[in-house]
Amino acid sequence: MTVIDEYFEKIETTERNELERIRKIVKQTVPEAEEIISYGMPAFNYKGKYLIGFYVYKNHMSLFPTAEPINALKSRLGDFKLSKGTIQFTTNNVIPETVIRKLLMYRIEGIDRLLS
Repeated sequence: MTVIDEYFEKIETTERNELERIRKIVKQTVPEAEEIISYGMPAFNYKGKYLIGFYVYKNHMSLFPTAEPINALKSRLGDFKLSKGTIQFTTNNVIPETVIRKLLMYRIEGIDRLLS
């Protein structure tokens, strides 16, 4: 059992299913990503650096890809409430897989630049 599995045990099935979908997208896109808990939330590291995280709140869920990817893809995120580094969504308005993959690729490119 991973740290993310432990978190999933504490949340409702509907939200868990959505976060499992995001987890699967992360693992398919970045197979070497490491599952962690960062600031009390499930997240992933890539090459030892924070990649992306998510969390369930009372009335929404949030994806935390950091501010730069959100700014770069703002035109694709018009249906979501945004704040610095955060995308809020619900099970009725999920973030499309293509957008999640683009956020991940943007983060990977930034981390790779930082480490080179």
